[in-house]
Amino acid sequence: MAATQTKPRKHTGLKVLAIVLAVLVILICALVTAVSVVWGNEISTAVSLTKVRDRDDAHEDGSVYTMTVKGGFYFDEYIEQGGAKSDSELITFITDHITKGLIDMGLQTSEIACSAFTAVTEDGDRVFGRNYDFSKTNTCIVYTDAGNGRHATVSTVDLQFLGIDGDKDVEGLMDRVTCLAAPFAPLDGMNDAGLTCGIFMSYQGEETTATDVDTDKPDLTSTTMLRLILDYASTVEEAVALVEKYDMHDSAQTSFHYMIADATGKSAILEWTNGTDLTDNDGSKRVLNVIYNDDDERIGEREGASDFQWITNFILQPGYYESDDQKPGYDRYNQLYTALSATDGVVKDMDAAMDILASVGRRDWNNDDSNSITVHSVVYNLTDKTAIWIPNEHYDDADARFELSL
Repeated sequence: MAATQTKPRKHTGLKVLAIVLAVLVILICALVTAVSVVWGNEISTAVSLTKVRDRDDAHEDGSVYTMTVKGGFYFDEYIEQGGAKSDSELITFITDHITKGLIDMGLQTSEIACSAFTAVTEDGDRVFGRNYDFSKTNTCIVYTDAGNGRHATVSTVDLQFLGIDGDKDVEGLMDRVTCLAAPFAPLDGMNDAGLTCGIFMSYQGEETTATDVDTDKPDLTSTTMLRLILDYASTVEEAVALVEKYDMHDSAQTSFHYMIADATGKSAILEWTNGTDLTDNDGSKRVLNVIYNDDDERIGEREGASDFQWITNFILQPGYYESDDQKPGYDRYNQLYTALSATDGVVKDMDAAMDILASVGRRDWNNDDSNSITVHSVVYNLTDKTAIWIPNEHYDDADARFELSL
C-alpha cells in the first residue's frame, strides 16, 4: 500500500506574531491619528519655531525667533468664556486648552519702558514706530492666520514673559510647548487691515497699582486686550468700541496704557485712571479715557496742534502729576516731539522713522531705571502692511534688519 504524503503545517507562532504586529501597527496609526486630530495645529506651530538670529551675550542680545501659528489657538473660546480677570485664570485656560491639562504653562510680566509714535511718509503711507525697552531677553515674531472673523496678524512677544529664561535659548520640546502660549502675550503688532497697537507701562499710583476694573462686563488681561484688538478690529473706532465692552485687569501688579493707529491716519491713546498719581491707588475705581489724535487739545497745547501722536510711560490726563519731573519717560517724550514736530509729523520713509526710534534707544539714552536695552524697534507701515523690525539697537547692521509683510 502506497504511503500518503502530508503537507507541512504552517508555523502557528509566526501567525500569532504577524497578528500581534498588525494590531500594534493599527494601534500606532490610531494613536498618531488621534494625536494629529487633537494636537495637529499645536504640533505644526511648535515645529515652525525657528531661530533667525543668534544671541550675543557681550552685547546683551537674546536670540530672535519666528513662529507661524496654525489654527485659531483657542482665542475664540477664550473670548466666548468671558476672558479672564487674572494671570492665573489665563494660565489655567491656556493649560487646559493648548496642552489639554497635561502640561502646566505659565506667564510672567515685568516692568518695561517703551516709546512709540505715529507719522506719515512723504509718499503718504501711515506708519507706527515702537521701541520696546527692557533687559536681555529672547524675542519671537509671531504670525497668526485669518479665520472665523479674525484678522491675520504679526506681533512681537518677549519669551521671558512665558517663563523662558532670557539667558538661554529655546531648548527642547518643553520650551517649544511653552511658546504655544505666545499669541496670548503680544507687546505690539499689526493686522491685515492696517491696524496696529502697542502696550506701554504707565507706572500709576504711589507704588504702581494695577488696573483691576470690576463691573459686570467680561474680563481681559493686558496682553489679551491687545490680542483682541489685533484679531477683531479694522479701525481705531472699532478697537475702542471693543475695549469699552471689557473690564481691564493689568498683569503682575503693573499698569499699562495703549496706543492704537489705523491706515486712515486715525490714532488714539487708551488709559485707565482715577484721580491723580498720588490718589490713583485703587485699580478697581479706574475708568477708560480715550485720547484721539484729532481731538487731544485737552492734554496739551503741542498735542492739540499735532496730527501725530507719541507716547512713553506716563499718564497724559491733565493734572495727573504735580510736576513734569514725576512723569516716567518724559525726557524721551520730549525727544520724540522735537524730532516729529520739525517736519509736522512727516518722515521721508520707514528708515527715517526708524532713525527717530534710534534717537531714543536706551543704550545711548539717559537711563533712569533698569530698562537699559531697547530689545526691539519696529516700524509698521499701515498702508502696505509691511514692517521693518530691528533687534537690540543694531540699526546699522544689515543682517539684523528683518522685513515683515502680511
